Amino acid sequence: MQMLRQLAIVLVAAWATVAPALAQDNAPIITYETQFHSTLARNGMVVSREYYASEAGLEILKAGGNAVDAAVATGFALAVTLPQAGNIGGGGFMMIYLKDEDKVIALDYREIAPKAAFRDMYLDGAGNVDKESVRFSLKGTGVPGTVMGLTQALSKYGTMPLDQVMAPAIRLAEQGFAMTWGFNDTLTEYKARLQADPAARKFFYKADGSVYQEGELFQQPVLARTLKEIAARGADGFYKGWVADALVDTMEKGGGLITHEDLEGYVAREREPLVGTYRGFKVVTMPPPSSGGVHLIEMLNVLENWDMRSYGHNSAAYIHRLTETMKYAYADRSKYLGDPDFFQVPVQALTDKAYAKTIFDRIDPNKATPSKDIAPAPSLPMESRQTTHFSVMDKFGNMVANTYTLNYTYGNGKAVMGAGFLLNNEMDDFSAKPGVPNGFGLLGGEANAVEAGKRPLSSMTPTFIFKPNGEPYVATGSPGGSTIITTVLQVVLNTMDFGYNPAAAVSVPRIHHQWFPDRLYMEPGLSVDTRRVLAAMGHNIKINSEDSWDQVLGASQTLMRGPGDIIMGGADPRRPGAHAAGF
Repeated sequence: MQMLRQLAIVLVAAWATVAPALAQDNAPIITYETQFHSTLARNGMVVSREYYASEAGLEILKAGGNAVDAAVATGFALAVTLPQAGNIGGGGFMMIYLKDEDKVIALDYREIAPKAAFRDMYLDGAGNVDKESVRFSLKGTGVPGTVMGLTQALSKYGTMPLDQVMAPAIRLAEQGFAMTWGFNDTLTEYKARLQADPAARKFFYKADGSVYQEGELFQQPVLARTLKEIAARGADGFYKGWVADALVDTMEKGGGLITHEDLEGYVAREREPLVGTYRGFKVVTMPPPSSGGVHLIEMLNVLENWDMRSYGHNSAAYIHRLTETMKYAYADRSKYLGDPDFFQVPVQALTDKAYAKTIFDRIDPNKATPSKDIAPAPSLPMESRQTTHFSVMDKFGNMVANTYTLNYTYGNGKAVMGAGFLLNNEMDDFSAKPGVPNGFGLLGGEANAVEAGKRPLSSMTPTFIFKPNGEPYVATGSPGGSTIITTVLQVVLNTMDFGYNPAAAVSVPRIHHQWFPDRLYMEPGLSVDTRRVLAAMGHNIKINSEDSWDQVLGASQTLMRGPGDIIMGGADPRRPGAHAAGF
């Protein structure tokens, strides 16, 4: 495993030196059979973190389904084949573009705090955050939204019945699939946490407690039964009936908060998508309670004031401007972002180009500003590192960009006995104590404090790009916890400023800064000379080269509609198993 991980880092760095040239010279896209998991298609394509899930979506496209049908199939399949992130026990966001109506829908199916939740529930007697309680106990679980989100998207915007769309996921759970090395690797790494929970141990390991080896048949009959119930009854098959009983029973026995009332009261919301512009392109992205869309547009507005292309991709001048812009955006995130149903988020002010110009004016083009000297805007005009993303395009011109999560890898490590699925620890995405970092080092304030019925703030950033003539162009997004927003930003810039195809856009090295800690994270593949120049400018650099998949920055799954309606896909090589499936 160690050698494979190191090889992947080398491949990303090596591909980074080739991909931009291929993109600019209009060379052929590298196909899936190579290490880079990218392909071309005319009729439709799905790109996701996992081979079987992408193929499940492709199966639905080949059967005549649209992008929403395929997205729902992929989402349920990922709950089977990538349970460390794919889920029915978590939540997320889905962006849907309907070509015939020229309309974008922003579907929010984020988890919700149970009715029994309250502001200081995760503080101990000394007033400090009890990290174990919020991250690794059932008290850290929010009311799941995935099943409601996927079924609602299908019923309103899909074309196929739910049982047909879910058939691939049910087959994968019931009949099984060959254990992949990436899945085996995470089951090995998180064995202690998962085996501490009797249900998770039963569902994911052999009877003797050993790990399924690569290539061995892995079946999940208990999860298959749950999926069949959902396929037959829709959302009621999860939020009511025996599955809900099993979930509530797990909560009652383990000290969790979710009740039948919480489950039956869950609602997925359609929100007005955020729309920004960058050099004539239209960028459409997710609104709060995602912070990603707001700060993606905020950063693009700042960067538009420079001719970024002229500095050269990933040059010191280019990275310096990215980094300084990121600091200001993440500072604003800490104060102004939260659930818009509970807090008046100043979206219009934060995404205003005039406000971006004030940030631009404060950035020294030759010197890094220490994070301690940057604060959230004092006033404004009135107005889960282990997440997963998939994108879908169909022959009709529709697009879907979906990001969903359990928060941590395998959530809180606890599963629902008798139902076969894991639970999230999304309550850690609230500010358990304002000013204290969460599990991803992100600071938050009163806007994101714990409150019953509230949705925690997220970095998930499913995004569409439209060409200046209005034609749909790119569907993208990424996992990566706090690095999601900066990953999506760089993929977007790679396509709009440099004209990269998806294989290039997702593969070149990335950087990340989130205000605090005051550290510039850089992937391998960037030159030593560039790092030295940045260090001389005052940047505190950390090279993400440790032997861990968590050290890569995001894992974008990106689709692009090219000339002649050819669909190009790029499955990020940073994490194992990513696959672009098209026909």
